[in-house]
Amino acid sequence: MAKKGYYDVLGVKKTATEEEMKKAYRKLAMKYHPDRNPGDKKEAEERFKEINEAYAVLSDKDKRRQYDQFGPSGFSQRYSQEDIFRGFDLNDVLSSIFRQARSGGRSRSGGFEDPFGFRGRQAPDFGDIFSGQDYQTEGPFGQKGQDIQSELNLSFEETASGTEKKVRLPKDGKFEEVTVKVPAGIESGKKLRLAGKGMRGLGGGPPGDLYLKVNVAEHPIFKREGNDIVLDKEIKISDALLGMTMEVPTLEGSKNVKIPPGTQSNSRIRLKGFGLSRLQGGSKGDEYVRIQIRYPKYLNDRQKKLIEELKKEGL
Repeated sequence: MAKKGYYDVLGVKKTATEEEMKKAYRKLAMKYHPDRNPGDKKEAEERFKEINEAYAVLSDKDKRRQYDQFGPSGFSQRYSQEDIFRGFDLNDVLSSIFRQARSGGRSRSGGFEDPFGFRGRQAPDFGDIFSGQDYQTEGPFGQKGQDIQSELNLSFEETASGTEKKVRLPKDGKFEEVTVKVPAGIESGKKLRLAGKGMRGLGGGPPGDLYLKVNVAEHPIFKREGNDIVLDKEIKISDALLGMTMEVPTLEGSKNVKIPPGTQSNSRIRLKGFGLSRLQGGSKGDEYVRIQIRYPKYLNDRQKKLIEELKKEGL
């Protein structure tokens, strides 16, 4: 079954005004709030989330404009769930509903007419509703908090050894510092998930998660190829022909490497286990020293004569 469009979810026309949409949303939110539907909470929860998603888009002028322009399919390609709910304060929206009910919702008997089904008792403060305390008898219903998306910038060396970083994020109106354990070997573009470090949940629900997109700075001499690293080293023609021993840098300090006689340009010398750690565990990658033969642009007279002698010898 195709997913219903946002206007259909709220039961309004495409030309609906902000006030008309707000009125429709309030009515549906009260009708399908899971705590008003104890006999079918699961279905009510799905409808409740569907209604919130629709209103989060249509109550935002820019998101609504793009939804109208690109349609449901095109919009979903441009907006993730995190994008849809970014800037949408469900806590504040439902608080407005509850305040409205408290100000005008008196029953005929003079008691409080509770939009979320708190019959026969004093309506709790709004903070109680979303803390999951003092209003539920069957255990707290919860809507998971929004996830937070951010970025984490790392040096090449930090990814090689693994590290801990402190990230300062705006959360619930204030800044919170989070410690992140970065595993060795992580690559740019990967995401680290910190469960429960997102926005707080509603109705006693669990908090969202924090997702950190990793950006690894380039190294001045090493290039990464998966879990291997590659280092370019220039040698002279004579060294390539006769062979030599040279000192090369690694992530663990310098190491002597033998260049065999007759080494060709772009050939690689392998240093086993001197690469980067694998995220899945096991042995490390390797380091490869890529040989570049340096050819002189100019030869003096003596060098020319020697080269000519070598040419006569078939070289």
